[in-house]
Amino acid sequence: MTSAPPTHADYQLSQLDQLEAESIHIFREAAAEFEKPALMFSGGKDSIVMLRLAEKAFFPAKIPFPLLQVDTGLDFPEVIENRDNWVNRLGVRLVVASIDEAIANGVVVDDGKTSRNRLQIGTLLDVVEREGFTALFGGGRRDEEKARAKERVYSHRDDFGQWDPKNQRPELWSLYNGKLHGGEHMRVFPLSNWTELDIWHYLRQEAVALPSIYFAHQRRVFQRDGMWMTESPLNPCKPGEEVVEKTVRYRTVGDLTLTGAVESDADTLDKIIDEIAIARVTERGATRGDDRFSEAAMEDRKKEGYF
Repeated sequence: MTSAPPTHADYQLSQLDQLEAESIHIFREAAAEFEKPALMFSGGKDSIVMLRLAEKAFFPAKIPFPLLQVDTGLDFPEVIENRDNWVNRLGVRLVVASIDEAIANGVVVDDGKTSRNRLQIGTLLDVVEREGFTALFGGGRRDEEKARAKERVYSHRDDFGQWDPKNQRPELWSLYNGKLHGGEHMRVFPLSNWTELDIWHYLRQEAVALPSIYFAHQRRVFQRDGMWMTESPLNPCKPGEEVVEKTVRYRTVGDLTLTGAVESDADTLDKIIDEIAIARVTERGATRGDDRFSEAAMEDRKKEGYF
């Protein structure tokens, strides 16, 4: 006797599909709940994935909030070019908060010692207040760094823009509490449960435009603090530092004076995925100088209002 045929086919989402569905849900929830959200977009891989997800979340309509970038004045030109290409293709508004303008206007003080990365804090909080943003979508992932590992999807900021890691709201059953008092805002992290490897698998799946510096290329670099830094008028060599030509790529992009390259021959997405699959150090731990100042460098900055 033969068994009866199944009445329906099994339907199971892949891991990427599950992550995509969760992130799209977060975008739609936050866009419906907060009066004036914005998406923080640097032109790097995580913010590209965020923008792609936002595009899908609201298609066929346009993305219903602006993009926000804090411009250090020290960004890689390839990243800025890619940012502008995305903005032009989607027809979204881009708000640029310039650190140079913030210094000129007395919003932040450049003492010659503080990195531009840290000066982003005051610049960001100023534009949040001026524009009246009530929520900012950020590309932080829990696998990146210890401080981000303990942060909620909805991360509350008080009226000074500060984060209190000991006073976070529960998120049982993916229910998010977006209640705000006057002057407060929320940071929202749709990629919280993604890993670096997930990001690259998704980028391959979606076949979207990326900055060329993510792929292996020849570059003149010098070694500083155990990292290969790019030769640039914005980042002159110190005595004893020697410029050499290497085949490198960037795992993460940011302030070029603090972001190191890694030696690599990964010039395709498949090769990058193979490389990341066996990596044992996160991209921030391996190549971001601003996270090496102390064990709690990221958490200290986040408490003050950093991304």
